[in-house]
Amino acid sequence: MNKFDARIDALVMETRTHWDSSVGDLSDEDRNWVAKSIHGQPRLASQISYERSHSGFTRSITVTLEDIQRLYLSR
Repeated sequence: MNKFDARIDALVMETRTHWDSSVGDLSDEDRNWVAKSIHGQPRLASQISYERSHSGFTRSITVTLEDIQRLYLSR
């Protein structure tokens, strides 16, 4: 699955963030802000997947340049 699913997302216990090559160099501070923000609004992510874990699901998001643009526009 590569899109947001509200039903599964309600069961997310862990998050992971990956970075698309289009993102380029970001400072650690910027990466932390983007990761926290995109996981706070996972509907904005274009590349999202869920993996079953023992206690629920793990949400993995690969952040793209377009995702970052959507984050800034949603502020």
